[in-house]
Amino acid sequence: MKTKFSHVSFLFLFVFLSLNLSSYSQEKIPLTPQEQNWMKSASRTDINGWMHIKIKGEPFERGFQYGYLTAIEYADAIRTYKAMTIQTTGMSYEFFVMSAARIHKPKIPQEFLDEMSGIASGFTKAGVPTTLDEVIGYNAYMEMTGYWWPTVISIYANSAPNGAFAKSHCSGFIATGDATKDGKIVIGHTSFTEFWNGQYMNAIVEITPTNGHKIVMQTCPGWIASMTDFWVTGGGLVILETTIVGFQGYDTTKVPEYIRARNASQYASSIDEWVQIMDNKNNGGYANMWLIGDIKTNEIADYEQGLIYTSLKKKNNGYFFGDNAPDDPQIRNLECTDVGYNDIRQQTGARRTRWPQVLNQYYGQIDASIGKTLLADTYDVYLQKINPSSRTICSHYDSDPMYYVSDPNAVWNIPFYPAGSVEGKVTTTDLAKDLNMWGIFGRADGVEFDAPKFLKENPQWNWQEGYLKSRPSQPWTEFFSNK
Repeated sequence: MKTKFSHVSFLFLFVFLSLNLSSYSQEKIPLTPQEQNWMKSASRTDINGWMHIKIKGEPFERGFQYGYLTAIEYADAIRTYKAMTIQTTGMSYEFFVMSAARIHKPKIPQEFLDEMSGIASGFTKAGVPTTLDEVIGYNAYMEMTGYWWPTVISIYANSAPNGAFAKSHCSGFIATGDATKDGKIVIGHTSFTEFWNGQYMNAIVEITPTNGHKIVMQTCPGWIASMTDFWVTGGGLVILETTIVGFQGYDTTKVPEYIRARNASQYASSIDEWVQIMDNKNNGGYANMWLIGDIKTNEIADYEQGLIYTSLKKKNNGYFFGDNAPDDPQIRNLECTDVGYNDIRQQTGARRTRWPQVLNQYYGQIDASIGKTLLADTYDVYLQKINPSSRTICSHYDSDPMYYVSDPNAVWNIPFYPAGSVEGKVTTTDLAKDLNMWGIFGRADGVEFDAPKFLKENPQWNWQEGYLKSRPSQPWTEFFSNK
């Protein structure tokens, strides 16, 4: 079903923000005539759990629009991030913000500093006082906690706790040529993460910059890069990633991943250009297995990027998939801890086994509809039956008792962990030509998450009460760039 979006008027938005920011606001600041004019070029539409946001203009201008349109959600996200950060790391959220600003700020190009300054100003004008350093820290959060922190934790603790190294966050595929129904590219992705932060990954943001290509990305409100990651670009590229699990290595002298990914997606017009920009001053942060398609040439690529080692494969027929366990043996053995590559009891090894099975099952038939089916798959290759769990393409950690994995270093090896699939996205060549895409918020298979029920059944997680939110079953929604 196609959904036509209506424009959210600036006047309605101003009233909406005025009525709903009172609990966060220290002072409501009237907009200047210039800022009011900026906001006339922006829009936000809420539908089926998503925010569809359109911003445009010079870096500060589009950043201001973005911040002003998402201030409520940002304020609530920071409330949750602060509580969860101390619980999960032992350090304050502010510690990571200050560290990110110190390490990353000198390495961020002026264009993106200006955009983040605009975001901070937009948040502030909407009643949520925010600084540039705080926006940098918010954007850098996953990189700082998952990649920088393990390299310095020994300064603050006697030993690194289990799970300190990079986790596995996504599952995805890309197909082309003989593998698809029309011979063109189909790409799909679902993000895996803890539910407390995944509940904020409900923004589809369209950016029309004054320089570079127009981009559409799925993200969190206030992030300048997707980070989840799903991109459709005016340069004719479609892009996703799955994180490299257990990755170790971080170079504080180089450029953070969220800056390189945004820069590459905004300015690259080919797979090789995109990879070249991503490689430039690679710091190892948020190390990923990238799947990239060029809808102009029908070529797809699998690019695995560690800190020391990289691997690039390309083809015009067939498919690639991402399951968090890198295929490259150097990255897998020399830059990672346990990746579960051959262990189908673990979610990485299970998905690495399942993806070829289901992609071959639909080989030659893959289109947007089949893409949605692939992301919703809950077949467990270890138990050889339908069994929504940590081992399925649509991950359900929260329903998995974890009977079968004994290794304490295996990723998220905790019974009934409140994590797993938090959304799904699919696009095709024909859709991507107009920067359109499909998205479902909540699990990729549409199964709801009832937070009060979960906490009642699993009281060991009651420390997340007041922060963990329910996510009802939602339909797939088509997002149009030009409507």
